[in-house]
Amino acid sequence: MSKISHKPDSVSRRDFLKAVAIGSCATLPTACIYRPSANPVVSIVKIENSNIKAAVEEAIQLLGGIERVAANKEIIMLKPNLVNDSTSCTTNPGVVHALVSLMKKAGKEVLIGEGSAGASGYITGPVCYLKDPVKLNDMQQAVFDRLGYTEFADTLGVPLVNLHTGEMVDVDVPGGLAYQKLTIHRSLTEIDMLCSVPMMKTHERASVSLGMKNLIGLYPGNIFGSIRSDMHDHAAAAGSEGVAFEIIDMVKATANKLGLVVIDGSTATEGNGPTAGLLVKMNVIIAGTNPLATDMVAAYVMGFEPDEIPHFVLAGSVGMRPTSRGEIEIRGESISSVGRNFKRPEMNPWIENRLSYEECI
Repeated sequence: MSKISHKPDSVSRRDFLKAVAIGSCATLPTACIYRPSANPVVSIVKIENSNIKAAVEEAIQLLGGIERVAANKEIIMLKPNLVNDSTSCTTNPGVVHALVSLMKKAGKEVLIGEGSAGASGYITGPVCYLKDPVKLNDMQQAVFDRLGYTEFADTLGVPLVNLHTGEMVDVDVPGGLAYQKLTIHRSLTEIDMLCSVPMMKTHERASVSLGMKNLIGLYPGNIFGSIRSDMHDHAAAAGSEGVAFEIIDMVKATANKLGLVVIDGSTATEGNGPTAGLLVKMNVIIAGTNPLATDMVAAYVMGFEPDEIPHFVLAGSVGMRPTSRGEIEIRGESISSVGRNFKRPEMNPWIENRLSYEECI
């Protein structure tokens, strides 16, 4: 795997961060003034001594700092990947906690939103197509409670939003592939910025589960079912490979909101993810304001090429950029310094997998 230049300009990363932090233009003018890149910027930071907070802050600083990343954005929703109530396949609360603290310190109003697929005690019988708002509320609260999000959200004064239920609105999907309109939680139209905070994982239908795949959690369960079975049925009938149509449609529907992706690579999943893979310690945070660029860098770190990922290929075909590694500026660590070749998942197409859910109808 080739090494990529990762310095923002002619100064070192340490000097760049120091100059931005203290605002010293006299001693280091090239680093003091943040220089926008012609290409999307993605930062890669190692987690040292288990200090997730410091790594998250450094990753954001390499993008120009929270003031630049969230300029003119007053209300921000963080969307972790809480597919269920297991710590082995969900976003580390420490990453979300660090982002909340950073954003609140900058004067932002912060929400945490999620629509989980299931939880122990809620994953038998008809949960596959569960649309009952009462049960969905109970299930989502159980996920927040069991993963520690309720406790730290209360401590920081941050609302938790159940994206499965509540007031819904229809939004247009420009150039939609499976949908021309989508029903989503009203809060997603009222925030100024959406920040996707996924755990780095492989995925049996998407190949990888990162910032864009994390948006599947925005499809409300009371419309599409708790594991979005109705959505997957509809998209498969429209010709979706993997979950590519479903991902790109939601990216399009939220394109004016999705302004930051912060990938939790403290621990990652390889093999048959997203919930049955093997855990690997990566100790890395990857961040960027371009969702596709950020996901591509994370995929490279995992040893994947873009043409292995159906929704990356589709993204390029509908005009999303970048389409190659050469179009991305990487700051912080190089891909080669943190990367490893992840075990590939055994791909399990929805139409085949769907048969195992017949008893849930």
